[in-house]
Amino acid sequence: MSNPDNSADPAAHGAAAPDPDATTVLPEGSFEPQGSVLEQALAAETAKAAEHYTNYVRVLAELDNVRKRASREADQARRYAVERFAQDLLPALDGYELAQGATDASPEALRAGADATRRLLLKAFESAGITAIEPASGAAFNPEQHEAMVAQPVPGQPANTVVQTIQKGYLLNGRVLRAARVIVASGA
Repeated sequence: MSNPDNSADPAAHGAAAPDPDATTVLPEGSFEPQGSVLEQALAAETAKAAEHYTNYVRVLAELDNVRKRASREADQARRYAVERFAQDLLPALDGYELAQGATDASPEALRAGADATRRLLLKAFESAGITAIEPASGAAFNPEQHEAMVAQPVPGQPANTVVQTIQKGYLLNGRVLRAARVIVASGA
């Protein structure tokens, strides 16, 4: 009994079944176009990598320049931060030196010169953001702005209040530059 449709059977046509382990030989040069495409892609990627490396080196150099510039500017800021304050103090020093050199001046003239020098100093302090801490008698003791030199009992004054200011304190833009030295009531 033969099958009328032998087209599916390779042995029926006299051909052998394909060997799955067989190697197919391709004609010479059939891989060259693909090889040249790969070489071109590799060359393009190598060029990109070189460009990225160049950009990386430039960014590192720029970052180093920025760091050095910032360091120089910070150093200059530290050196010359008090320049404006010093310029404001120079007139006060000039007035003081004039008063020192005036040996034949009257006491009233010396007093007026000392007052002018004090005004110039206070003006320089004000422009620099320096304000005085001078607690009034009876004010509450503030350990952040006051330094208690003595605690003594004072009749009629509550404990932890300022009795007397011995030396003014100063704030620089709200931060304590020097605490005010005070005598504090210790209670009865």
